Amino acid sequence: MLSLLIVTTLASLAATSPVLPNQTWPPSFCNKLECPKYTMVKSTADYEERTYDAAKWTSTMVSGTDLDKASSAGFRKLFNYISGENKEKVKVNMTAPVLTMVEPGQFTVSFFVPFADQANPPEPTDPTVFTNPLAQMSAFVSSFPGFASGQDWIEHS
Repeated sequence: MLSLLIVTTLASLAATSPVLPNQTWPPSFCNKLECPKYTMVKSTADYEERTYDAAKWTSTMVSGTDLDKASSAGFRKLFNYISGENKEKVKVNMTAPVLTMVEPGQFTVSFFVPFADQANPPEPTDPTVFTNPLAQMSAFVSSFPGFASGQDWIEHS
């Protein structure tokens, strides 16, 4: 089955530059938010190849065919979760990036779980929100400025 993984920073705020071995963590494109650790494998003028460490993410699945609508609906559900709509009624810090897994007719939108909560993330109260442990993964990242629309993903994939 063909799927596409979309990695965006919060609101796609900034164009990025490669993370070089002599740069400090976190990279500037995390916009002062926590973001998952990765190793840059390769950097070209068009993309970066990154290997992301295994980590927990909070996710929700949205059915449909419109990327913009699904991303917005998924983001709202996850934002409610981090705003305290969880069993512990605690706020969870916003992180970057927002992941969107695209499969035919279905989108999985995910927020990275902050490092302090990785061992025991707050349990969601919304039955459509879940903790999603993702294995180490490779991503090919194309960076561009502005808010990313569905058309941007087509042009940059």
